[in-house]
Amino acid sequence: MGTVALIPLNPPAPDTLAQRTTWNASVVLKMWHLASLDAPTVAVTWAWAFGWAAGVRTPAWPLLVLALAVWVIYVADRLLDARAGLTGASGHLLQARHYFHWRNRRIFIPLCACAAATAGWMVLTRMPPMGLRSDSIVGLATLAYLSNVHGANEGGGWIRRVTGRLSHLVPRECVVGVVFSAGCLLPVMARTRFHSSLAVAATAFAALAWLNVGAIGAWEGCREKLPRTRRAAIVLACACLVLAAVLAELQAGTAEVVLAAGLSALLLAALDTMAETMEPVVLRAAADLVLLTPLLVLAARGPA
Repeated sequence: MGTVALIPLNPPAPDTLAQRTTWNASVVLKMWHLASLDAPTVAVTWAWAFGWAAGVRTPAWPLLVLALAVWVIYVADRLLDARAGLTGASGHLLQARHYFHWRNRRIFIPLCACAAATAGWMVLTRMPPMGLRSDSIVGLATLAYLSNVHGANEGGGWIRRVTGRLSHLVPRECVVGVVFSAGCLLPVMARTRFHSSLAVAATAFAALAWLNVGAIGAWEGCREKLPRTRRAAIVLACACLVLAAVLAELQAGTAEVVLAAGLSALLLAALDTMAETMEPVVLRAAADLVLLTPLLVLAARGPA
């Protein structure tokens, strides 16, 4: 007797399988963003890239500290935004990430406390004095920024007054980009001095982070800024690509990191053209996903 092949009565159509795969990827991307895991991923990726540019091999524990610290800051920021929006007159400014954090605050708050305690313990027991000092400076800058943003309707305070005056001179997006870039430098700065390679790489990423925040703001409310944001993305991409070509022979590692920033800027410009057709949560998550280009660039180069 020959064998009988068992054929399913209703095999799934190829289109159905493709749609299911796309849907699963979309769910993962949304949860990556809604759980505030996107910013720590970006921070660790660029901290590793800065180490590559400086020729420094960064241990795992400073990257873990960075990831925990960034996650705590972003969760706290979103919970404070949600509280202000739901108890005040700015509820229309809230996005899906704010509602998600507020609904799950009984989970996020204890996890934040554990993450902050773990990061603090690792810093105090493992970090050298030089790194501890630079961490403190960036930490104070971050607290000052949060004080300005979330203390606007809660009275005075000298920190809020000073940062409030600065906000009229320096755009909020620029402050976020510079502080975020400085935070990503900390694991590397604990092991080497600040030099030209780090300065170039950090400046490129600070400009990219500035662009990222500006694009998100335009997509989520300031629609009149969309043309300007797209032009800025193209200009930044061209500048980074030219700079990477110039540095290719002199500082290969820095050139690769700057190239990654340029590719991310191009991808942000591409996202901007699709902003009207994408689901808001997916678009917001994709804005951070395209910042992970150092993984592609450095993987293509291979081990040093």
